[in-house]
Amino acid sequence: MCGIVGYSGEKQAKPILISGLLKLEYRGYDSAGISTIEKTGISNIKVKGRVATLEDIAEINKLTGTIGIAHTRWATHGKPSTINSHPHLDNDKSFAVVHNGIIENYSELRDFLISKGYKFLSQTDTEVVPNLIHYYHTNEHLGFLESVRRACLDLKGSFALEIISSLFPDSMIVVRKDSPLVIGKGDGETFISSDIPALLSFTKNFYLLNDMEFAVIKKGDISFYDINLKPISKEVKTMEWDASSAEKDGFADYMLKEIHEQPRAIRETIGAHLSPNKPCEFDELNIPNLANFEQIYLVACGTAMHAGLVAKNLFEKLCHISTAVDIASEFRYRDPIINDKTLAIFISQSGETADTLAALKLAKSKGATTIAISNVIGSSITREADYFTYTHAGPEIAVASTKAYTSQVVLLSLMAIYFAQKLNSSNNNLLQELKKEILALPEKIDAVIENTDSKIHDLAKVICKEKDIFFIGRGADYNVAQEGSLKLKEISYIHSESYAAGELKHGTIALIENGITVIAILTDEKLMEKSISNIQEVITRGAKTVVITNLELPNKKYDYIFEIPKTSSLISPVLSVIPLQMLAYYVSKEKGLDVDKPRNLAKSVTVE
Repeated sequence: MCGIVGYSGEKQAKPILISGLLKLEYRGYDSAGISTIEKTGISNIKVKGRVATLEDIAEINKLTGTIGIAHTRWATHGKPSTINSHPHLDNDKSFAVVHNGIIENYSELRDFLISKGYKFLSQTDTEVVPNLIHYYHTNEHLGFLESVRRACLDLKGSFALEIISSLFPDSMIVVRKDSPLVIGKGDGETFISSDIPALLSFTKNFYLLNDMEFAVIKKGDISFYDINLKPISKEVKTMEWDASSAEKDGFADYMLKEIHEQPRAIRETIGAHLSPNKPCEFDELNIPNLANFEQIYLVACGTAMHAGLVAKNLFEKLCHISTAVDIASEFRYRDPIINDKTLAIFISQSGETADTLAALKLAKSKGATTIAISNVIGSSITREADYFTYTHAGPEIAVASTKAYTSQVVLLSLMAIYFAQKLNSSNNNLLQELKKEILALPEKIDAVIENTDSKIHDLAKVICKEKDIFFIGRGADYNVAQEGSLKLKEISYIHSESYAAGELKHGTIALIENGITVIAILTDEKLMEKSISNIQEVITRGAKTVVITNLELPNKKYDYIFEIPKTSSLISPVLSVIPLQMLAYYVSKEKGLDVDKPRNLAKSVTVE
């Protein structure tokens, strides 16, 4: 989950590397470091803390090298410290390495190297890598590329690696396995990063490596090799994202910007598949024998899994196919019942989520037809799946997902409509009405943001000092409660829980006491009476109530009511989640916290 960046060209590497690190801090921010090739050899500077701390070190201004690597860390092995920061060097300080991923067999490799006389300074798994490369180079007299290859064959786990060497001062080698890495092509220069947004200000043209493919990078030149070091060719892919989409663009924080970008993100996601008075289209999902599927799995992690929970209602109602939602980290270890009559849909904003990618591979091995949904063109999950399609949210930088979530819900809704059209499984009037409501979502989201912003901010000032908050709802409203609770806890650090409202009386209501805040989502008219009864149960026990609704409630004696536009209950989560996103944002701001970089979290979870 760390961020890595590299540069090779005619310019000084340091400012480019620092720029990349600053844009990658959402991947980790407990330490940072940089290595460049200087006339005297490898210069390695690293520090505990954020990239700004690294920038303040006087020595960094002495770096003039034109080839270098850098790293911002999310700690796995070894606590955050300067000594555990990357880049790591071998004992002779001939090779420098930055690494994203986890080396699962590092203990055995470390013991082997110690037996050969190597010494270790850090507690990290990464430090074995430069020493292994050094071992193969000095003991078996292998070249740079072959030494890196032999070391990688010894590694078990996941890795994206950048390696430079004072022995080969004009070259950098990069390789990946189950961890993200992209190579940006410039005019006589090459950029490397974990994620595309970090490089958008430098290039829009990228090479994408598959697992165990190597790139040897020299100034203005890149050579690609497979696992056997056979030369291979790579196609350049052009990314349409604008560089400004990865900037704050006048907003105080990325999260606030991304909340406000949701109308545009959803409009573009819709536009790729739906126009007024026309059928829903997914040319990329021309799946034969769709009627043969007996079950659908929606598999994801975190917020993407919550999008799957909303979509489950749509697939079952519109397609009449039994649909299950699974957490990817659980799915892959419980031997799920899968066969050639299973359609498995995997959702990941980055397309690099380790557990989701592993779950996809498992489903394929069992004969399922697989679909990947990602926000990143050419991501690992899309290259692994049988079919793939994209949201059009643009770069999402804040750790707490907002526009990616709503774009996923909209895309899955359109996919359910598309399948229903193919299967002829739903009433056409229902589909037409649903399409009409989806087309109206961007305008309605604008209205939600405009009409609730100041009121939500006022509520945040009231509840920002609370220690426990509860979210309740029924049906799709419960799914929104889950996402709202996650948003609040991940960026405000307030303990919050979400419950199906009907489950309150089965134990949870014991936690409700005088003055505690309960947030209820209420958008399904069929469930209104039951939901109101549940809200009344918590009021009776002294709770302070916040209600988000688009219904005409018979009793409006609640502490706070936030009204949102009417829409179909099947897609109401796209609207009802907006006030909850804003609430989490403003509560975090009132507490003086870093909204975009919450503690212990990183944007892309590329380790298990």
